[in-house]
Amino acid sequence: MKFTPFLLVALLLSGCTPADEPVIDPELSIIPPDVAANAVALRERALDDNLSVDIVESVTTEVGARRMGTEGDRKVIAWSEAKFAELGFDRVWTEPVELDRGWERGEAHAEVLEPFAHDIVLTALGYSIGTDGDLVGEIVEFPTYDDLLAVPEGDTLAGKIAFVSYSMPDYVNPVDGSKRGAYGEGTRARGKGRVEAARRGAEALIIRSVGTSHNRFGHTGSGYNYEDGVRRIPAAAVSAPDAMLIQNILRRGKPVIFKMNLTSRFTGPQMSANIIGEITGREDPDRFVVLGAHVDSWDEGTGALDDGAGIGSMMAAAAFIGQMEQRPRRSVRVILFSGEEIGFYGVNAYIEKHRYNIDAHLLGAEVDTGGGRANTLSSRVGGSALEVVREMHTLVEPLGIEFNEANNVHAQSDMSVLSRAGMPALHLRQNPNGYFMYHHTPNDTFDKIIPEDMRYLTAAYATLFYVAAELDVDFREPALSAEILSQ
Repeated sequence: MKFTPFLLVALLLSGCTPADEPVIDPELSIIPPDVAANAVALRERALDDNLSVDIVESVTTEVGARRMGTEGDRKVIAWSEAKFAELGFDRVWTEPVELDRGWERGEAHAEVLEPFAHDIVLTALGYSIGTDGDLVGEIVEFPTYDDLLAVPEGDTLAGKIAFVSYSMPDYVNPVDGSKRGAYGEGTRARGKGRVEAARRGAEALIIRSVGTSHNRFGHTGSGYNYEDGVRRIPAAAVSAPDAMLIQNILRRGKPVIFKMNLTSRFTGPQMSANIIGEITGREDPDRFVVLGAHVDSWDEGTGALDDGAGIGSMMAAAAFIGQMEQRPRRSVRVILFSGEEIGFYGVNAYIEKHRYNIDAHLLGAEVDTGGGRANTLSSRVGGSALEVVREMHTLVEPLGIEFNEANNVHAQSDMSVLSRAGMPALHLRQNPNGYFMYHHTPNDTFDKIIPEDMRYLTAAYATLFYVAAELDVDFREPALSAEILSQ
């Protein structure tokens, strides 16, 4: 093995010896040796610092649940501003986000009345109307959302309660072994099911919770999905064990009579905000790389995984870059978006305000799948920039991260909106660590955070986005943003 002076420095910074696998390819042709060495030092610093975990602990303890438009939302805006300042960000500001209607969850009770009496655990789906007292009807099961859609519109389900029993664990993505595709399938009924059931005359919609947990609580989710001109009906998610119980009763071939009572209700318009912190670049501060997370959470847990882990990893990654001896050339912006859980309210407000300067958003990413360790780096950049991303990958490969050559992956969640508007994107796929067992439930709490995994995730994003902010590289597909913005 050949060792250049630069390689020996990199090995030393990483704690490796010449007998170990080298952490940096000595033939890097785009990333300068000093930038690579700084990146390795940054990576190792982040691996040894619990800042991202401390941030998650702080937001879950000091704020807790923070659904948009609630008191928790107002608290997390103030918390975020204070935390950005505490971490040394140069610029901190908020941008207003308007919510056209508020919502209170209220209480949820249900039981099977016939043919076998059972109490049932369920939770209102987001922005469901209430039942206005007890609602009683016969359950009609639909194994999938498509089965519900196959029923003719009209009064086919008049007086009935539609039950979509799709079970998320039934599907595993054959490409990467994940359950992401299965989650997307489940969210179809969670979102539009209430409208489609109403089109067919149903009195209410219940679904098996969208998640992989077998604990006896419901997974909430979804925003306002009613449509003008379609009767509004209540919608709720039944715990997985209770969904299975209902299926077992249905197998007896007798009518299953169900009673449910939701006290959910709508309130007036609410104001929220996106919270933005920036580490100012030393030479070209008006262009920036962007790290994102959503600051809101559902109201039944404390939002540790969804999306406290994103808040912690992205704030910490940028803070580590800001604490380096020399700031990178371009700025590093962290955006904490409001209202992701109920329909991308925050990012839609952000892009409306910043559409004119989308080209200043050089490269972006978001964390919104918990705090699991990253395992694969994907991108969506201009063809000429793909080689740069390949070299950036060599700096995080020692963290156990593979590289996906496809170059066709948009950024995640809120950042996908910016990505589709022309912002180049990176994405780190993560180990799930039971994410879909806990999210949108009372069990999304700080104890689910695995500190070492959070440190690895934070180190990866800090390394990648330091290099991206330091290099004079255009990650954009030529003329991409101009083409999209003209549409």
